[in-house]
Amino acid sequence: MRVRTHESRMCRRYVSGRVVYVVSFLLTVTLALNAQDESGAWHGGHISPSAHAKPLHALVLSGRLDDLRWPDFSDHRGDVENFYSRSGYSPAWLQDGRPTTQALQMIDILQQADADGLRADDYDASRWLERLALLQRRHSLSDEVRFDVALTVCAMRYVSDLRVGRINPRYFKFDLDVGPNELDLPMFVHQRLADGKDLKSALAGIEPPFVGYRNLRKALSTYMRLAIEDDGEKVPMPEDIGYPGLPYAGFDRLTRLLRRLGDLPDDYSPAAASSLAYDPALVQAVRRFQERHGHPVTGYLDAETVAELNVPLRQRVEQIRLALERYRWVRYDFPQPPIVVNIPGFHLYAFDADGKVALTMRIDVGEDFDNTRTPAMEDYIEYLVFRPYWEVPPQILKNEIIPMISEHPSSLSEYDFEVVARTGQVVTRAKVTPEVLQQLRAGTLRVRQRPGPYNAMGLVKFIFPNRYSVYLHDIPEREFRFLFSERVASHGCIHVEKPAELAAWMLRDQPQWTLERVRQAMHNGQNSLTVKLSKPLPVLIVYTTVAAPEDGGIHFYRDIYGYDAELSQALAGNYPFPKWNHETKVLPER
Repeated sequence: MRVRTHESRMCRRYVSGRVVYVVSFLLTVTLALNAQDESGAWHGGHISPSAHAKPLHALVLSGRLDDLRWPDFSDHRGDVENFYSRSGYSPAWLQDGRPTTQALQMIDILQQADADGLRADDYDASRWLERLALLQRRHSLSDEVRFDVALTVCAMRYVSDLRVGRINPRYFKFDLDVGPNELDLPMFVHQRLADGKDLKSALAGIEPPFVGYRNLRKALSTYMRLAIEDDGEKVPMPEDIGYPGLPYAGFDRLTRLLRRLGDLPDDYSPAAASSLAYDPALVQAVRRFQERHGHPVTGYLDAETVAELNVPLRQRVEQIRLALERYRWVRYDFPQPPIVVNIPGFHLYAFDADGKVALTMRIDVGEDFDNTRTPAMEDYIEYLVFRPYWEVPPQILKNEIIPMISEHPSSLSEYDFEVVARTGQVVTRAKVTPEVLQQLRAGTLRVRQRPGPYNAMGLVKFIFPNRYSVYLHDIPEREFRFLFSERVASHGCIHVEKPAELAAWMLRDQPQWTLERVRQAMHNGQNSLTVKLSKPLPVLIVYTTVAAPEDGGIHFYRDIYGYDAELSQALAGNYPFPKWNHETKVLPER
């Protein structure tokens, strides 16, 4: 008896982690589907579905299955109970004691979870063959119950992880809300998977709907292959700085690596003068590499570039996996494409209605201190302020301004500062008396900087009210501030390279606000002029050290705040990972 054609198609070559499932999987499925004897009875005898109800219910209520790699499924116990209660606690993945077609498809998907940036073994990838083999032999009702619950739990874990990530971003103090992305897990797993027809299409439909996410998944596959193929040889540091035209002892390794990464064309051949020269084609390839890795684009083989070339490709794989995890933390249903700020990428992106990049620019972000890091968050920009005052935040007032005034009581005028009462009335713009200084320390008076070209907010700021008091805004001496490849220079706010263009783009549905009028308002207009947007504009501030833009390239950035290391360490732990507790509405303490 042969395996039927539609079931044969399921048996194909794939790689899941370090385990290659080829012949053994085909053999197991074939045996399982042909394990009926001549009388049609399943080995072990026919078991009525109702007989499973009591042991199934007891196992689900326990919230633990020792057969699983991660036995504790208490975080999904309510979902699993809801799932089985729909069918009176009958098996969902078995029919007459053998796995359904959907069960085999689901197992196949779980075994390939590494390709999603997840860990296939979190879903028992290496255990399914043995379980399938057990079911094709004489087995007990308990075996069937444990198999069914194991597949349900693993499917729910996989769906949840694919949809909203393995760890809730609020665990890391990121102000991102995965709640709107959550699915009705019991219904989805029941209708679209256990009773579904095309499981892969159903699962593709719940992944992050972003071009960057899809590009990163492709890049993950590429870098996983490269990490296996690459020999890991180090690129040596040149004797000097690696100037173009000079001989280079690391020629072979450098060309081999740059070809592999796509920065050097496959048809490259060395310059005729010397087969070991650091020639113009290699210089251009290094420049492309530098640009993709956030370094100054010089073409020189300096120490920083050589160190970046020697980052193991398996580390790049991990970076991509972390980036995919963070994509799952992003709200899927913004009312319009958000302005996106990538903190370690030092870039801002504005998207049109079709999701295409309409405007991009360089940015500064917060310095790497606990109270000055730019927060990862989502919010809505509500209005712009041209020629704004800078209301000095309490922390900066306490730590920087008051000490400055204490030492130099007449320094207010030098920086266009003024002391004001809570009503807004100006107390002084000149010398600060001891009495005024005492009130500043007590918090009954505040300091602000008057509008103008030297104001810390620049000539326009973009306001999304938030508890961090951070904004997008202009800065003085803008032309000099964006020349460096890494730009950590603020107290947490985001300094934008093209403030006039950004303001005109935000106000594009108000025809009177042309780019020319925006510039006039910035340089010669009314002080503290507030202009409301027609409707709030989503702003999304993210932290990802990998980006895969529409041009097909892949860019890597330095982990400036150490958040990649923190997330990687957390994901090295066990299930259940820290997620939102629907009953208590809190996250576990870190």
